[in-house]
This record gives sequence, structure tokens and C-alpha cells, in this order.
Amino acid sequence: MSYQAPEHRFDSMCYRSCGNSGLKMSALSLGYWNNFGDRDSFANCRALTLRAFDLGITHFDLADGYGPPAGASEEIFGKIIQNDLAPYREQFLVTTKAGFPYDNSPYGQGGSRKHLLESLDRSLKTMHLDHVDIFYHHRMDPETPLEESMDALAYAVQTGRTMYVGVSNYDAEHTQQAADILREKHGIHLFIQQPQYNMFVRDPEHNGVFDVVQKNGMACIPYLALAQGLLSGKYNQGVPEGSRASKPMTYLSTIQADSLPQDKIQKVIALGEIAKQRGQSMAQMALSWILRLPFVSSVLIGASKVSQIEENVKALEGPPFTQEELQKIDRILNA
Repeated sequence: MSYQAPEHRFDSMCYRSCGNSGLKMSALSLGYWNNFGDRDSFANCRALTLRAFDLGITHFDLADGYGPPAGASEEIFGKIIQNDLAPYREQFLVTTKAGFPYDNSPYGQGGSRKHLLESLDRSLKTMHLDHVDIFYHHRMDPETPLEESMDALAYAVQTGRTMYVGVSNYDAEHTQQAADILREKHGIHLFIQQPQYNMFVRDPEHNGVFDVVQKNGMACIPYLALAQGLLSGKYNQGVPEGSRASKPMTYLSTIQADSLPQDKIQKVIALGEIAKQRGQSMAQMALSWILRLPFVSSVLIGASKVSQIEENVKALEGPPFTQEELQKIDRILNA
């Protein structure tokens, strides 16, 4: 039976402005990093994607290396587009990235013009798209001049391969330099920054990244919002079957069953009491805590079950934080 999206799917979702642009993004975005590979059921991947769209999530975040193996996530998403979402293409945003290892060749990673543009072309072919909405350089490359990487991003815009460009995992200094190069040399706005940010990783508050984002009118979309599942509370009593910690590691994935950080788990247990008083699950409060920042356009979530997406969307129904709640949260995190 062919997929038909619910008519009123946009009514209950919150859509936030992306920096100084006219584009809006669903407050939650679905990321394809860890649960869309050859070890995952296609039927489940399809169910996750379509349920997210049913609930008003309109931003799907991928990268050339997501899987495993590299490229698998884009292949799966491309099939879902072909089979189900093609009639709705103008109603959602597709993001992809390049920079982390795709293969072990000398050209399979980094920030060179060759790697970035060939990766983007491969992603478009794999996903059966003529363009993506946002294309990122996925990480800084000290071996490539920043100007070369930004020239490649600009060319991607100029040739219609993408509408907007961004950076991820860049520090504040290089984010500002990238924005300057794109604006002054190409007349293009550095649209978005994607940093790691959650209750346990608050570096962007202190290292200048959030300052640069706001100064330049960029969108901001934090990833690892639930600290690879720790902030969901699901590891409070051990490792559930099928969870991220029960699977083999991939790049950037650090949480493993035999090395769960017990000090952080104790903090999650304490934070869970605040969440309970707010009428939220721990995961919902962790997402609300990030969305309290007005310059955050959206928060990336990952999911292995449809029920997780449904729970996370309910974070948008939570009450605003009181100053007392924020102070309690800080005391627990800083203990």
C-alpha cells in the first residue's frame, strides 16, 4: 500500500527560523547516523522515517559516511524517497555532509575540492536527488586550506547541487573565517553550524562557537543531544538489547557496554527527578534543555524505535524552565 502523509501533520510541530534566513526547520530533526545501515531492518528504517514525517519532522540529516558501511544510510533513504516520499519532496529538507572517512583512498576524506564535490555528487546519485537542501563540510581539515574547502561549498551552491551550506565540528575561529570567505569572496551566507552539544558536553557555550553563530546570524542544530543515549535514562539499569552500546562501534561512537560512565549515569538518575517533577521523561527534558536556547533552530535526534520518536516529539509540549530548575540542573551537572 502506498504511503500517504497525514493532512494535518504540520499542525502540532514547532518550526523555528534558521538564523537570519527565511527558512524554517522543524524543532526536531531525524539523524541517520547509527540506525540506518546493513545491520538494520529496512522495514524499520522506513517506519522511523515515515513516522517522523507523520509527526511534522521535516529535516532529515545524513552524511556520506553514515551506515555502516559508509553510504548505506543514503542508499536506504534514497529508496524511501523513491518509494514513499517523492511526491512530498518540496515539503522536507535533506542534509548531507562530507569530510570524515568514506573509504581508505587518499581522496576519501578531508576538505579538498575533489573530495567534497565528488562526495556530494555520489550522495545525490545514491539518494536519487538533483540537489540537497544543505551541504556541510563535516569537520575541519588542517591539511587543506580553508579557502579551498569554502570555494568547493560555494561551487556546490552556484551549480545547484545544494541550496545552503554549513560546517560541523568547526571551532569558533575557523567558523568565523569560513563565514568571512564565503561572504566576501562569493557573496554566500554560511547558513548553519552543527556542533556537539548536550547537558554533558557544553563546550560551545564557552569556546565561542555559540557567539560566532549568533554574531553571523547562522542557524544552529546540535547533535548528540542525548549523549548517545545516556541522557535518555535507558542505561540507568544496564544495557538494553538493541541499544547503541550493544552494537559495534562506528566513528565518533564511543559508548560501549563494558565502559558505561557510571558517574554520568548517577547524574542522569538525579536529573530524572527534575524531569519527573516537570511531567517529562529524562529524554524529553534533555531535548527541552537544548531548545531553551533561542538561536537553536533544531535538535538532532536518533532513534531505533518508532516509540522513541513519538516520545521525543512530546518534548515540545513541556513547560518552560524556571530559573530554579536550571540552577538545580547546573548543580547536578557540576557536582
